[in-house]
Amino acid sequence: MTQEDGSLRTLTVDIGGSGVKVMVLDETGNPLTERCRVKTPQPPTPELVTDAIVQLAALQGDFERVSVGFPGVVHAGVTHTAVNLDPGWHGFDLATVLSERVGKPVRVANDADVQGLGTISGQGVEMVITLGTGFGTSLFVDGKMVPNLEIAHHNFRKGETYEEQLGRAALKKEGKKTWNRRLEKAIASLEHAFNYDCLYISGGEVSNISFELPTNVKIVNNVNGLLGGIALWRD
Repeated sequence: MTQEDGSLRTLTVDIGGSGVKVMVLDETGNPLTERCRVKTPQPPTPELVTDAIVQLAALQGDFERVSVGFPGVVHAGVTHTAVNLDPGWHGFDLATVLSERVGKPVRVANDADVQGLGTISGQGVEMVITLGTGFGTSLFVDGKMVPNLEIAHHNFRKGETYEEQLGRAALKKEGKKTWNRRLEKAIASLEHAFNYDCLYISGGEVSNISFELPTNVKIVNNVNGLLGGIALWRD
């Protein structure tokens, strides 16, 4: 069912380690509401986070479907990893539970994948990294997504993963100077591994980047993590 003006409205949701954000988009991906955000509940269990989404959704007006970006591996709407949330997410059928709560169809994907869908040009090899509570990654080839890449938990340097060296906890512990040196090395490492044409960087910590980025690396708006939600319904 669509609105009287003919538009099909999608509630897009971005679940993060520090915040849960929502926005309603029209069928072409244009925002119809302002972004609304609340802090991620503590503990960030499936029940409490789902409650937060339902409460935010009630403030967004009418919508016909829901897209969710989730910080972990997702298969067929079921979440399988949630390093920065709660163990209770392992094997949680978020799509079904949320659909029952809001009475609308729901699709769920990895948050970095959704961020990428709202960012990429669709040409060549494009990669997205998100710098926030954790370290998200997504990869696209001519607009086609490689789902659930999760480079964050692969070994990076000195026996630690990308997330251990570049997550928010590492930034607070080691300081901006060390964090920026690590990020510079990470960008070089990822370019050598994936030979991307363009790398996009987003997330809450991009404001801490203090070095000059290579010409094929661009900082993009974190709101793309919501705008990409419309693409989950492109069959």
